[in-house]
Amino acid sequence: MNRRQALLALLGLSLGLPAARESSAQPTGKAPVVGLLDAGERLEWWAAFRQQLRELGYIEGQNVSFEARFASGKYEQVPVLAQELVRLKVAVIVTSGSVAAQAAKRATSTIPIVIATGGSEPGLVASLARPGGNVTGVTSIGPELAGKRFETLREVLPTMSRLAVLWHRDNPASARQLRELEAAARSSKVGLQDLGVKSAGELAGAFSAMTQKRARAVFVIAGPLFFSERGRISDLAIKHQLPSIHGVSEYVEAGGLLSYGPSYSDLFRHAAVYVDKILKGAKPADLPIEQPTKLELVINLKTARALGVTIPRLILLRADRVID
Repeated sequence: MNRRQALLALLGLSLGLPAARESSAQPTGKAPVVGLLDAGERLEWWAAFRQQLRELGYIEGQNVSFEARFASGKYEQVPVLAQELVRLKVAVIVTSGSVAAQAAKRATSTIPIVIATGGSEPGLVASLARPGGNVTGVTSIGPELAGKRFETLREVLPTMSRLAVLWHRDNPASARQLRELEAAARSSKVGLQDLGVKSAGELAGAFSAMTQKRARAVFVIAGPLFFSERGRISDLAIKHQLPSIHGVSEYVEAGGLLSYGPSYSDLFRHAAVYVDKILKGAKPADLPIEQPTKLELVINLKTARALGVTIPRLILLRADRVID
């Protein structure tokens, strides 16, 4: 059994169904049904969500059941999957990422929506403090941290003059982070090499282009497609001798050099707390959207050695986790 199969088994999802339509056990009696909507297939995070619900007393098949709709990076499927959950009349929809959150909001104005990541997009809610409507949850503040990630990379590579940016062109959420990064790079007079890809098949060519244009490092804008390709992205970065920085620690666990951002597993656990409150009668409009209370700097020293990069001592002291 591979890692994906083991995680699917933990989540209670059928291996015999397409990824976009995987379903868990059917409702028992009057147990509420929780819909899970993800433009990707980030099983580790959903496992943390369901574990937290178990700790809050929700036992699948007894007092809760789940309907999962994962698009595996096929963004055009997400609105269809959101509509499926609405037709099933789930008690609450939990979303991963901006695309899923927006699709769920367009699909229903009555079913409560809990966002586990994303959440800072204009128009999604009236305000973080007073969301209004049927949307609440946790924001991952991804775009807002792009400048800080850039500065962290600059501390490691102070002479860096050219930076490659790897992002998925089909992911509309990447554009905001790209704009924030462009502003930070301009102020530091660092040239950016824009390498947006449309599919995983373009990754090898993108890294070859980075080398040809003499990029010194690569800034990876996370997304559903890249999450499933994070090991390959890390291998390509090492092969081309490019230090990489990320917003998600799982990329560093897979071999990336640095990450700075919230723990996404923690965000999903917190989303489970919101679901608990809603199932007990709370209204989304009355639950402020919370921002992460802790941001983590994660460093992979094994990768640093493979790249010949020396991590400054002050950065090592600041690190929340060092992988060696």
